[in-house]
Amino acid sequence: MNVLINAGPWLPVPPSGYGGIENIVATLIPPLRERGVRVVLAAAGTSSIEVDELISVFDEGQFSHLQKPYNQVMGIAHAHQAKVVAELRRRDDIDLVHDHLEVVGPAVLSALSGPPVLHTLHWDLGKHAAFYGAFPTSIAVNGVSQSQLLRAPAALKAAALGSIHLATPLADADVRVERGEHLVVMGRVCRLKGQHIAARISQKLGLPLVLAGPVTGLNSAAELDAVVEDPDHPLHGHPDVRYHADEVTPYLDGDLVKWVGSVEGRERDHLYASARAALFPILWDEPGGTAVVEALALGVPPIGLRRGVLPEIIDHGRTGFLADTEEELAELIMRVDEIDPEECRKEARTRFSPAVMADRYLEFYERTLNWRRARA
Repeated sequence: MNVLINAGPWLPVPPSGYGGIENIVATLIPPLRERGVRVVLAAAGTSSIEVDELISVFDEGQFSHLQKPYNQVMGIAHAHQAKVVAELRRRDDIDLVHDHLEVVGPAVLSALSGPPVLHTLHWDLGKHAAFYGAFPTSIAVNGVSQSQLLRAPAALKAAALGSIHLATPLADADVRVERGEHLVVMGRVCRLKGQHIAARISQKLGLPLVLAGPVTGLNSAAELDAVVEDPDHPLHGHPDVRYHADEVTPYLDGDLVKWVGSVEGRERDHLYASARAALFPILWDEPGGTAVVEALALGVPPIGLRRGVLPEIIDHGRTGFLADTEEELAELIMRVDEIDPEECRKEARTRFSPAVMADRYLEFYERTLNWRRARA
């Protein structure tokens, strides 16, 4: 099978740091190729993952442009997608397109008479109600959780083959370090992730907390201060910058509560694996939960609020804890020693490994091909 995987123009595959979708694409490609799939990747030109062919419009990822006004950035995704369409029109060796480009991908591909398309939904489906409410009938989709699809509009549900949970390469690894006392919140700093809740709990319990993740691409206090102090900076009024300044910074004391920006590679794995627990005080119905899977793979018990995908990933009382309130979340943190780290690792290996995800996608590829034949 020859599959064109469209990752979009925003970040290389794999990304050097932040980049949820690109990390998932990078996790999926190797086991697909091991299973005999020929992969043509449409992504930023600096993508370094080994594929059979790379096509791109932009040499560098265009993520830094996303904060600009819409009339300055609107052409980037369309330029990338026009290249994908041109490739599909000039060649007849692509059996299926696996698309990951939000809205622009399915909108453009739905008008193309070409190979079948499976579009993976990585995001909050409430953002583009008009589009998803009248989703193209010529494209198959899959969600990244059942909870995500349960909230989908009827038109989108009709096109959905089902859901496939996200995976992490760590599920196939064996990373072990001495467990410490700190708690950790890993991910982009924004209100929906609830870092302020974690900080408040940390102070209440007297447990050290490390917040790891960028603030709209910024990774140090100096960078943030420069943005906050310059009213003309394009990020000055960004909601994530204001959230960090107004609701997170008051808790940062450099001792009990720390913000360390993005961490990568071994440093990231060590910070995570040595944590007492990974906190997920999310304030939205998160669809994917990659960070939860990473915590499980490293033997770190995840403790979060009962929202979105978390009840599908965390087996309450066995591989982590789920709470309904902030107060309950604080109480469950004190019971974290009841969770066996080996149970967490086992869960990651059996449910969330790259091999498991690849096998599920191969099943969905076949179903997409059959779905197209049936519709024809």
